Amino acid sequence: MEINIKSIHFDATERLQEFITKKLNKLARHNEDISVAEVTLKVVKPETAMNKEAGIKLCIPQQDDIFASKIADTFEEAVDLSIEALERQIEKIKARK
Repeated sequence: MEINIKSIHFDATERLQEFITKKLNKLARHNEDISVAEVTLKVVKPETAMNKEAGIKLCIPQQDDIFASKIADTFEEAVDLSIEALERQIEKIKARK
C-alpha cells in the first residue's frame, strides 16, 4: 500500500509520520485490496482546543474510495478516530459481499 501524507501549513514530524504509517499498515490487514492511502493533516482555528484535523482517503480498486475526517486535540487522536471510522466502513463493505 502506498501512503501519502500531506501536512497543510506545517511540517509533520518524523514521529507523527511513523505513527500514521504504523496505524495504516494495521488497517491494511482488514482489507488487502487497499492500494493508496492519502492522509491530510491540518490545523483549524489555531487558537482553540480541538483544532487538529486528520482526513484519510483509502483507494480500493473496483470499489468506491472511502473517506473519514475527524478533529481532536492531537493529530494522533484525530488519526485514531479517523481509522476507527474507516474500519467500520470496511466492515460494512465486507458484510455486503
